[in-house]
Amino acid sequence: MSLFSARMSEFCAQLDAEGIDVALITDDDNVYYLTGYYDYLHMEFGRPTILVVTSFGTSLLITPSIDLNTAEHAAHVDRIAPWNDGDGAEWRAELPGVLSGTVAIEPDAMPPLVRRYVDAQLTGQAVRNVSGILAKMRMIKSPEELRIARHAGQVANAMMMAGREAIGDGVAEYEVALATARAGTRKAAQLLADHYTDAEMSPNTHFLQIMASGDTITRTHHRATNRIMRHGEPVFLCFCGMTNFHRFKLGFDRTFWIGEEPDPAQAKVYEVAVASQKAALDALRPGVAAQSVHAAYAEVIQGAGYDYPFRCGRSTGFSFLEAPQLVTGDTTILQPGMVFAVDGSVSVPDFRAQVGDSFIITEDGWEPLTDHPKSIEAVIL
Repeated sequence: MSLFSARMSEFCAQLDAEGIDVALITDDDNVYYLTGYYDYLHMEFGRPTILVVTSFGTSLLITPSIDLNTAEHAAHVDRIAPWNDGDGAEWRAELPGVLSGTVAIEPDAMPPLVRRYVDAQLTGQAVRNVSGILAKMRMIKSPEELRIARHAGQVANAMMMAGREAIGDGVAEYEVALATARAGTRKAAQLLADHYTDAEMSPNTHFLQIMASGDTITRTHHRATNRIMRHGEPVFLCFCGMTNFHRFKLGFDRTFWIGEEPDPAQAKVYEVAVASQKAALDALRPGVAAQSVHAAYAEVIQGAGYDYPFRCGRSTGFSFLEAPQLVTGDTTILQPGMVFAVDGSVSVPDFRAQVGDSFIITEDGWEPLTDHPKSIEAVIL
């Protein structure tokens, strides 16, 4: 049984156990997780893809006919129903025949266009939420998924090293982005060739480089620009979107300085950021509540006199954000096989420092997936 077929079988069993007859899956990452199919078009192009799964084990993929050949090659489903722009009822044609019994959807992921049609078909009928079943299935990564995660870490490390080497006085930010994209793509291509047989998987990075330098350093999700970096400036590199190997996502961040030590005020902020991540990692282990890791991290930051911070971390996998999150209010108990991005960060009006890495929860602690020095001496370029 293939990995996708095994996931589909487990999902059908979960539907049956929950008394759900039919599930409509519209989240792109969940469609991929269950079927192996990823169409790249999505709703940005006005073309819905809908996966229909029943509790008795059948699956139907409704997808644009423009990508039928891709679906036939990749999708592990019983039947594919292609639809074309402006032809008849388009993607709606199949739905009336499958919406019977107890129906469940992903309320937060279903495109409004599709939701309105489904609601009209199910007038007066209660609609269940299937998102929790898939979120729980995806929390604990399989050995195959952890293998991909470890390779994703190698890609991230290659990008960070290339970015570090490209930063310098007189260098434009976009040059750093070019260097990281080349390094990540080449490492991914090597890993795909050496360890995988799915020739259709692209090694290329496909996310704009998150970085900031100089007077833009406080902009958390700033993208690389024409800005010229200068001696003495801080530089922030983040690969939380670019680390996307074999569709597995990780988080990875570092703050650097060009040519000389930071001034004492910046150094203090940076050291607290590093200490807050260490506190989180000291708390990160199986058997603890997700929010307790955030609490350990927040205590260090607030204890140093800084504002209450954003979440300490998030689970990652085939989506950028999965469950659980390391944040106040998330009482999920951590288990071996979960994967988290874990940050340390402090922001003040004229500076921010962030360090972040990804980890697998193990039987007795954690295993790092990303690795780059964090001491101030090591991040002065």
